Amino acid sequence: MGFYLSDSSYPWQIWFHESATPIMEGIVNLHHDLMFFITFILFFVFVAMGRVLYWFSIDNNPLTTQGAKNLIFRNEPITHGTTIEVVWTVIPALILVVVALPSFALLYSIDEVIDPSLTIKCVGHQWYWSYEYSDSANENGSLNFDSYMIPEDELELGELRLLEVDNRVVLPTGTHIRVLITALDVLHSWAVPSLGIKVDSCPGRLNETSLFILREGVFYGQCSEICGVGHANMPIVVEAVKVQSYIDWLIEKI
Repeated sequence: MGFYLSDSSYPWQIWFHESATPIMEGIVNLHHDLMFFITFILFFVFVAMGRVLYWFSIDNNPLTTQGAKNLIFRNEPITHGTTIEVVWTVIPALILVVVALPSFALLYSIDEVIDPSLTIKCVGHQWYWSYEYSDSANENGSLNFDSYMIPEDELELGELRLLEVDNRVVLPTGTHIRVLITALDVLHSWAVPSLGIKVDSCPGRLNETSLFILREGVFYGQCSEICGVGHANMPIVVEAVKVQSYIDWLIEKI
């Protein structure tokens, strides 16, 4: 199948994985845009708070605490700033609307399934995953296999602890793929950060999502729903290859 750069986490990582799907690209771009506006807003808020605290301190404000008590004692009204109250209510509301529009568009694209060329079914177990290529069948039925984590004492040089499996999920690039996800025992979650996918695996329920992988590579994920003592031993490895390489792998497996 060839060697590809592994898209796995590294120690002290604080950034996103390199995106490999349009969905993940959208998530990363939305995050960067929001962080820019949040930083700008926080700067403005801190500056405004600092100026207000300075202006209305006891040393700088002629209306001292004793002066306020005298006004109240004489039943004179203490007015409030209606204009500023309207401003700090309307502006955050407008900001939320601006944030919501791209968020809704991204959520819609995540749920959209575009005429898939390939369907794969992922089934969670305690504590491993099994996969079924529903569109690829022979006289013995559809192609299916189990995927177990490789124990640490069986790892080869360069393989990743708690992330390597004995059977990878092989998928073609540049292809619309439908992913069906369920479980046979307890709740699990099929999550691969580089692909921008995290879908709950629920017993008795079939959840659906889609993939369109842009580049070749080996993408690592893990079960993201606490499912028992072996929860940490449910890695997910997706190997994305060119369509012809995928066909060759499929023929070999069938």
